Amino acid sequence: MAEHTEVVVIGGGYAGVMAANRLTQRDDVTVTLINPRPAFVERIRLHQLVGGSHDAVVGYRDVLAEGIGLVVDTVTRIDAAERRVLLATGGTVGYDYLIYAVGSGSADRSVPGAAEFAYPIAGFEEAQRLRAVLDAAPATAAVTVVGAGPTGIETAAELAEAGRAVTLVCGEALGPYLHPRGRRSVAGQLARLGVTVLDGPGARVTAVTRDAVRLGDGRELPSTVTIWTAGFSVPDLAGRSGLSTDALGRLRTDETLTSVDDVRIVAAGDSAAPSDLPFRMSCQAAIQLGPHAADTVLSRIAGEHPAPLALALVAQCISLGRRAGIFQLAHRNDVAMRLYIGGRPGAKVKEFICQGIRWQLAYQARKPGSLNFPAWAKDAKRRQLLRAI
Repeated sequence: MAEHTEVVVIGGGYAGVMAANRLTQRDDVTVTLINPRPAFVERIRLHQLVGGSHDAVVGYRDVLAEGIGLVVDTVTRIDAAERRVLLATGGTVGYDYLIYAVGSGSADRSVPGAAEFAYPIAGFEEAQRLRAVLDAAPATAAVTVVGAGPTGIETAAELAEAGRAVTLVCGEALGPYLHPRGRRSVAGQLARLGVTVLDGPGARVTAVTRDAVRLGDGRELPSTVTIWTAGFSVPDLAGRSGLSTDALGRLRTDETLTSVDDVRIVAAGDSAAPSDLPFRMSCQAAIQLGPHAADTVLSRIAGEHPAPLALALVAQCISLGRRAGIFQLAHRNDVAMRLYIGGRPGAKVKEFICQGIRWQLAYQARKPGSLNFPAWAKDAKRRQLLRAI
């Protein structure tokens, strides 16, 4: 009987599901996916969950290949020496190869009062809790969204479209990633929705109370519900397990996504730091890093040398309620360019992408290995930076 290779994937987000599905190309590979929840969370729709226009969940059997074992549990530690992971329920799962795709979550809210009185939105349970809080709040309650990246902008727009009185506190700039032309388009749509946008040096939150937000320039904003969307963090599982991480806790890897400590451990998604030059935390990066992590494992099983990364981030899309959005095009090194698609066409592109990603997960479950990004889809400037390092 042929020997089977056991591969464990920690994390059932975009990167983890893409990796798990791709691994099923080989009949002699057994794949186990470990995730704390029994359903797949469409994280790019969490702002819709908060606004009430989508439930943001999909059954794993709709996106996961048959034969993949699903363990609903939390990994508390990786025992690399014994090639096993320890579970919160007390059990263990052994592996020959491990794909580390634990994703990211809400950033540490170190601003005084933020941890006590502000509601994060980066996780499914956090979004559910916020939804309940908003449902219980009066329709006229003042809502403050802190952080003007994609999540902050989308949440502010979604709630404003639903009739909420929303203030978006940007810190420095609205949509820092956006090109100035795209930023003006977003600002115009937020104004049409009635969102009050506060930006500039004085628009940094210095404290949060139960019913107010204080800014660096001394202003105090009444706020019945304060939503915190500023930044992301990653779980500390790798660090707690004795593996090398970067300053944010992402697993340090080489350009094949292999851990610098252990060739049996490969990372993917937001929790990976290849060559200490991690990619922007995003679904766009995850759906490329997941398949590459699987290919690295498959190459090692076949006794071949894994290929280095060939990845590019070429856009950012942001919904602005259900009737408008922006698709901001970018150069292959993830720098925004002048071109964008805004308004109703932008909303249609954003929804097409959201549906397309879910379709792609399901298609990969049926036809593993069918997703291969074109050769031009890579950032040549990354190669230059690596050579300089």
